[in-house]
Amino acid sequence: MSDIERRITPVILSGGTGTRLWPLSRETFPKQLLPLASDRSMLQETALRVADRKMFNAPIVIANVEHRFVIAEQLRELGINDATIVLEPVGRNTTAAAATAALIEKRRDKNGLILLLAADHVVQEPDKLTKAIRKSLPAAQAGHFVLFGVEPTEPATGYGYIQRSARETDVPGTFAVQRFVEKPDAETARSYIASGDYLWNSAIFLLPANVFLKELERLAPEVLSACCKAIDGAREDLDFIRLDEASFAESPSIAIDYAVMEKTELAVVTPTNCGWTDVGSWSALWAIDKKDADNNALVGDVVAVEAKGCYLRGEGQLIAALGVEDLVVVATPDVVLVTRKDRDQDVKLLVERLRKNGHAAATKTVQVHRPWGYYQSIHTGERFQVKRITVNPGAKLSLQKHFHRAEHWVVVNGTALVTRNDEQVLLRENESIFLPLGCVHRLENPGKLPLNLIEVQSGPYLGEDDIVRIEDIYARTDDKPAN
Repeated sequence: MSDIERRITPVILSGGTGTRLWPLSRETFPKQLLPLASDRSMLQETALRVADRKMFNAPIVIANVEHRFVIAEQLRELGINDATIVLEPVGRNTTAAAATAALIEKRRDKNGLILLLAADHVVQEPDKLTKAIRKSLPAAQAGHFVLFGVEPTEPATGYGYIQRSARETDVPGTFAVQRFVEKPDAETARSYIASGDYLWNSAIFLLPANVFLKELERLAPEVLSACCKAIDGAREDLDFIRLDEASFAESPSIAIDYAVMEKTELAVVTPTNCGWTDVGSWSALWAIDKKDADNNALVGDVVAVEAKGCYLRGEGQLIAALGVEDLVVVATPDVVLVTRKDRDQDVKLLVERLRKNGHAAATKTVQVHRPWGYYQSIHTGERFQVKRITVNPGAKLSLQKHFHRAEHWVVVNGTALVTRNDEQVLLRENESIFLPLGCVHRLENPGKLPLNLIEVQSGPYLGEDDIVRIEDIYARTDDKPAN
């Protein structure tokens, strides 16, 4: 492997919210963090596709600030401890994310290449994608922007298309880009398939960082200027890089396809049949999942009798389906979604309605993730609330106090080290402790297994903002208080 090939830096874009896969995917825990197509999260699968250090550098991950600890933990689970995690203070679409990554790469290596990848796509045959990347290296090294077009298997209306030229470029296996086409209607999509000239736009790009920045200066100077200032004003926060918020917010919000790829003369496309899908709907998940004899995809706690062609997923609730066809039913602890498969692209309409009505389920999950683990409200009543709390091995909550509530902790399993004012108490399974109103306290897990406990809160006000952090190992000074 040559030194030039080692200049490929994967850039994993992880800022999306995936509302079309609601209610499983929500703003607080979007689809790229979920194990939807395998036992690993989609982010983890994406990172593994570019984990060969003979070909790829450590990845740059462009992430929403609220997901930073979960992303870091999921990468650590794979043994990836050298990723550069860049935090976007606000979402500004893929052009700003790509510009930020290119600026970082240029400072490391002026001849470096970046490979843009969405964190929430599925690639069923990653070796074929790697082969296409290798084939395209000479084109990228020569200053071209390489797009990876997926050979279509059906006249899909949910994808964008790229029309390629009939003849290869000077680099075997790559073709000039004739035009981009947005999501077509069914008849148009069928004509594209019949012509053989069109490929699905996978939104995977191999770019020479320096050349890309020069094109941005010509085609999207406002984006480039904002990103330059955001990086100049960035600061380190533990293992993360926080972009300057005011500067980054000045960037226009525009996709890289519109800002650059549809206007540049440097774009070429490499076809691949790597089994790519953007998993943009429940029916897309149904299409790639295993089916039973009646063509149903069954996930979780599900029983189906005389059901056909359905996607049924039980996450914490039993789904019982009888005599139904072509439905999507997804049950989470707080929501049950029911829709026809041919309407699942419109799930976002439900989210918009819930958001307009101020319903928490539009954006928040019942399970609330924190850098130390997660908590979940089990029951809320008059002046009391019951929660389940899970603390990861070696993790600890902030040192804190409350003005309006007392707490009672009962250890279900694991070991808890509790600070209560000036004392420390070690608790094991079936042991408990009372934390009176106003006492300074902290919970930590000194063991090697997850700690699970039940918390009973009592008092006149039980909101999450009744937390005064005195000390926090995660430096969450600008976050909303919550353990």
